[in-house]
Amino acid sequence: MTQSSTAITGRVRLAAARPLPRRRAPRRWWRDLAGSLAVLSMVVVTALWIAGGGIRNLSGLGEPATTLGRLTGLWASDLLLIQVLLMTRIPWVERSYGQDWLARRHRLTGFASFWLMITHVTLITVGYAQSGDGRFLRTAWRLVATYPGMLLAAAGTILLILVVILSVRAARRRLRYESWHLLHLYAYLGVGLALPHQIWTGADFGFSPLARAYWWGLYAATLGAVVAFRVALPLWRSVYHRLRVAQVVAEAPGVVSVYLRGHHLERLPVRAGQFFLWRFLDGPGWTRANPFTLSAGPAPDLLRITVKDSGDGSRRARHLRPGTRVLIEGPYGTLTTARSQGRPPLLIAAGVGITTMRALLDDLGPADVGAVLLYRTRDRSRAVFRAELDDLARRHGVRVVYLEGGRAAHGSWLPAHRGADDVAVLRWLVPDVADREAYLCGPPSWMTSVRADLRAAGMTDSLIHSEEFAW
Repeated sequence: MTQSSTAITGRVRLAAARPLPRRRAPRRWWRDLAGSLAVLSMVVVTALWIAGGGIRNLSGLGEPATTLGRLTGLWASDLLLIQVLLMTRIPWVERSYGQDWLARRHRLTGFASFWLMITHVTLITVGYAQSGDGRFLRTAWRLVATYPGMLLAAAGTILLILVVILSVRAARRRLRYESWHLLHLYAYLGVGLALPHQIWTGADFGFSPLARAYWWGLYAATLGAVVAFRVALPLWRSVYHRLRVAQVVAEAPGVVSVYLRGHHLERLPVRAGQFFLWRFLDGPGWTRANPFTLSAGPAPDLLRITVKDSGDGSRRARHLRPGTRVLIEGPYGTLTTARSQGRPPLLIAAGVGITTMRALLDDLGPADVGAVLLYRTRDRSRAVFRAELDDLARRHGVRVVYLEGGRAAHGSWLPAHRGADDVAVLRWLVPDVADREAYLCGPPSWMTSVRADLRAAGMTDSLIHSEEFAW
């Protein structure tokens, strides 16, 4: 490490001793309000359908199929817009729910909307076919070719089908994050193409000014949220804070830290444990954002992220040059000390998950005597932040326990061992585990195993804090 990098890292280590503005914890009512509005929107859509006549004629198959097709189409459209809103990253909603929860609901809402859309297309086609010559395929072609907006809707539907297929876990695991991120943008195009036919041909737009006001308002609110929180706010923060790469420092084999300087970073509403989507303006590929968590508490003029070489975006980090400009989107994430219930902290990390725990130690501060860190790593000599963690242990009383060794065959979160079960080992490592609160960061399956053993050791779910990068 060069002399200049030593000076920078020294300043990061002192971040906990420097008073930084405390960010207010999210208000609970934001979570309740957002969830209630989503449910209410489905109720309103159903009520408008009923007010429009519902099922008027039960004789034959044509009329019931057409009217039920209208209802499933309205539900699909409403859920499609809710799905977009879930990932719009509205700050108050994101801080209340967390990105991992929102991403899971986004996924479930997307699949529900997709199947309702398929049902809508099928029922509408069946209804029109029964009212005409009874030929399903010919009716489907006539609808697409002759009705206003239907050709665009068909193109949008194909794009949404493509995104849904690639969202199936088996397919998604085969994609790099960068490829998935690029392909997922086609969902926005699919939504934009699929919805206009509702305006031009939808019966619900024709019969009621109230229905037209509702749908236009929902479209406008969704578009406004996307523009405001996915485009305008990130651009404003990037321009105002003017982040640039200060230095890139090797931390361990395949792991580097990127130090960034900027303008008035104390005004950036971020705290330890949160992440940004980063775009480094270093050449081709800069448009693809990558999520990296802060690996040190934010300082008034300095931020740090630590990146493991695991893909195209992360691999580029080691080649960044000082002075490279950076665009940011965020901060996001709820794995912060705002969740703290005042108990002694137990931090448990695996692999590159230590980056989040390292930042949280800065935010917890030296006053929290009795903090314990369990760090799962193959080899202590190659552990990320080993010198910094040893320094925290020596100066601030943090007890750092390195869990060294290969992966256990039975899926344990601990390294391979013999004898006592995992819960007994946990209690031996941290005798007062039931009196603490835990912060976890690591691979999803690993965190699932940790949670199970913490519960078995007497810790309640409300005291176990974790968050996953969900994509």
